[in-house]
Amino acid sequence: MPKYVIERVVPGAGKMSAADLKAVSLRSCDVLNRLGPQINWIQSYVTDDNIYCVYIAPNKEIIQEHARAAGVPANLISVVRTMIDPTTAEA
Repeated sequence: MPKYVIERVVPGAGKMSAADLKAVSLRSCDVLNRLGPQINWIQSYVTDDNIYCVYIAPNKEIIQEHARAAGVPANLISVVRTMIDPTTAEA
């Protein structure tokens, strides 16, 4: 199944409190549970004004559905074509 990176523009995201982040996470998890096992949230990275999420899902549409239901933006959804890391240089 494809892996996606989702860019969520959330001004002030880096200043969100632990309670705010927990609330967003709980909402997201609730929607994921309702959508079923075909969509999985792997992890997210919070920056000053964005949240970048990594998901495994069958298509972009289910990610958009999750975003709408959870009340979070999905400004850019990109399929991951490959991954590299420092060991790539050794190949």
